Amino acid sequence: EGLRLMDALIGVKRGLPGAKLPELKQRRVRATAPAQVVERPQDEGQARSDVAVDNPVPAPPFWGTRVVKGIQLKEYASWLDETALFRGQWGLTKDLIETEGRPRLRGLLDRLQTGNLLEAAVVHGYFPCVSKGDDLIVLDERGNERTRFTFPRQDRGRRLCLADFFRPEESGETDMVGLQVVTVGSRIGEETARLFESNSYRDYLELHGLSVQLAEALAEYWHARVRSELGIAAGDPGSLDGMFRTEYQGCRYSLGYPACPDLEDRAKIADLLRPERIGVHLSEEFQLHPEQSTDAIVVHHPEASYFNAGGRS
Repeated sequence: EGLRLMDALIGVKRGLPGAKLPELKQRRVRATAPAQVVERPQDEGQARSDVAVDNPVPAPPFWGTRVVKGIQLKEYASWLDETALFRGQWGLTKDLIETEGRPRLRGLLDRLQTGNLLEAAVVHGYFPCVSKGDDLIVLDERGNERTRFTFPRQDRGRRLCLADFFRPEESGETDMVGLQVVTVGSRIGEETARLFESNSYRDYLELHGLSVQLAEALAEYWHARVRSELGIAAGDPGSLDGMFRTEYQGCRYSLGYPACPDLEDRAKIADLLRPERIGVHLSEEFQLHPEQSTDAIVVHHPEASYFNAGGRS
């Protein structure tokens, strides 16, 4: 639909006969009853879920952070989620994927290679930590608090909270959390901006969609590297579809999603990882720049999975 709108816009701009913008659609809003506030006992919000606290804690290969630059496209291109690209980003119907989607994808990947438009890099690290209630507390090498993240908890069901996947402070044991920021660099963003300014909207939308999915592919690839480093990759599925369904141990939580919705936590990750070393910076609105970058909290717990902290498991 976005591509059709851009085509119509270009036609109007160029004065093509019969070109016009589509009529605005009326938004239909379903009437809803006022929300009712349900009072809960004060201590109910503090109850921990039933997540196990006796799982093995893997030993990381190092403590602190490391920077990896110069990652080649061939290393992470196989992690590209083609369904998300073709159907989600490009809006292709199933019958057009083979005839239009794959040839376009091959051409764009070749263009990125020959044009040297990718600067894939990662900064990641492992940190000692414990949990306390809804908080994940990151520790320094002496066991003192360095920073903490406060996550929402489900108000029904299993009452999951991301902090539950780490050893509670009262256990006297120390856990480990991984953090990562990945980027495919700023050059590809500069190229998509150039296409937009030159009114090449279709090329812009296709290249922009691909660049976003390549950043996700890099994040998935690096998460697999982390699982291997931690010695928990033995159960990884043999197919890429299984990987996209997270049929492996642990989970990668990106900021802004239901389990960790507070974008301001990006400042804490940036303080720990210093992603400016790979050219990634935070805006005043806590957005990552370049846009083709992602951050994540990496959890090793076997029960870790994606969940909605608004109440549903």
